[in-house]
Amino acid sequence: MAFASRSDDDMMSEMNITPLVDVMLVLLVVFIVTAPMLTNAIPVQLPKTAAVAPAERTDPLVISIDAQQQLFINKDPFPRDRLAAHLQQAKANNANLVVQVQADKEANYGEVAALLADVEQAGITRLSLLTQK
Repeated sequence: MAFASRSDDDMMSEMNITPLVDVMLVLLVVFIVTAPMLTNAIPVQLPKTAAVAPAERTDPLVISIDAQQQLFINKDPFPRDRLAAHLQQAKANNANLVVQVQADKEANYGEVAALLADVEQAGITRLSLLTQK
C-alpha cells in the first residue's frame, strides 16, 4: 500500500466539519436546557378562594329507537307523535338539557333524521349520538 505524500504547498480540498458539529451540539444542549424554563414565562400569583360545590348534575335524557322503529325515552316506551312537545317541555324545565340518542343499526335512517330534527327544533344544543366500540 502506498501513501500519498502531501507537500506543504498543496491545499487541502476537503472541508473540516468537526467545528460545525461541535457548534450544533452545543446549540442543541442550550435549547434542551432552556426550553422547560420558557413554559412559565409570566409568574402569576393566583388568588385563593373557598371551595365551590359543583353545579347540580342532571342525568341526560336518553332517546332510543329500536329496529322496529319504536321510540323509548329513558327505557320507557314513548309515542312518536308526542316527542316534539315532550322535548320542548324538558328544555323549558332545564336550559342545560343533555340529550343522548341511541339508534339500532337496523333502524330506518329517516326516523333517526326526523328524531334529530325534533331535537334541533326544541332548541336543544347539547346532543350526543351513542355508538358501540
